[in-house]
Amino acid sequence: MRFIAIFCAVLLVLAPATAQNSPESASSGTSTQSPPKTKVHHDGSLQDIDAIGNRNVGCKQGVGNWYSLDKQVAMGRSYAEQVESSSKLITDPIVNEYVNRVGQNLVRNSDAQVPFTIKILASDDINAFALPGGFFYVDSGLLLAAENEAELAGVMAHEIAHVSACHAAREMSRGQLMQMASIALIFVGGGIGYAVQQIAGLAMPMGFLKFTRSFETEADYLGVEYMYKAGYDPQALTAFFEKVKAMEKHKPGTLAKAFDTHPQTPDRIQKTQQEINTLLPPLPEYKLDTSEFQDMKTRMMELDNRHGADSDRSRPSLHRASHPSGDSTDTGGTSDQDDTPTLKRRNPSSQ
Repeated sequence: MRFIAIFCAVLLVLAPATAQNSPESASSGTSTQSPPKTKVHHDGSLQDIDAIGNRNVGCKQGVGNWYSLDKQVAMGRSYAEQVESSSKLITDPIVNEYVNRVGQNLVRNSDAQVPFTIKILASDDINAFALPGGFFYVDSGLLLAAENEAELAGVMAHEIAHVSACHAAREMSRGQLMQMASIALIFVGGGIGYAVQQIAGLAMPMGFLKFTRSFETEADYLGVEYMYKAGYDPQALTAFFEKVKAMEKHKPGTLAKAFDTHPQTPDRIQKTQQEINTLLPPLPEYKLDTSEFQDMKTRMMELDNRHGADSDRSRPSLHRASHPSGDSTDTGGTSDQDDTPTLKRRNPSSQ
């Protein structure tokens, strides 16, 4: 009976707990032959934009999530200490204040149930990541790669969505449950036991911040809602996806680390665009860019150039040795200050 209970628990976790609220179900009825129509929801589901902040997006503790919010905050704080002990932070107060303000505005328009601490890492990677409990890091490379505030907000909203839906805690809960199930299923014979062992192996998390495709899709889905709720043009996120895709195509391998925590999939842009067309009612106007973003980016470029100049000073360099004053043997009337060698015509009468 114990094995049967564990088997049922495995199937329960692997099955979509919110199938009626999933991004795929929201777009299942759209037709490729006619333009999609926006449908407004008022049912408290993931499609209900007005219910953002009061929805259950997966953080309820239970079979699918064994970690309370307090445990997630403690875990995230521990990992944050490790990150900051091995990384360099951008400490410029103006840049930090701006990025923190953009992020906190998105948090207020999200389903997050924990406060966020947002910092900037000095890294050329075009990336960002958020640890459990709201410890959020933005790479300086992302600030330089984004063309406007809405693109930056889109990437940040995606990471806020991971924390809002407790994806890390749910991923770890799945991994632990799969380990328990795989041990128990050693004693289960027949095709069913083998099949569930295969599923258990596939369901193991690939890494602490490398989520399953379903969680990445959900983070895109929720992130678009959060940036829309905050007043940003949601098309900016798909535009940034396209940009990253084009950069990788132009110079393969240059973005090997960019978005490695949430890899680009062929249908990612299409799914995000479908959500925008079918679930987000058009607004009279959107926020795309601000002068503050451009000022921040200019300041970041100056900091980046200054950092490059400082690193150049640490490299060895060659300098011309100067002659001591009065030690010159040149009789051509050159100044003692000028030790540049010169060519002079010889006087024929001296021969």
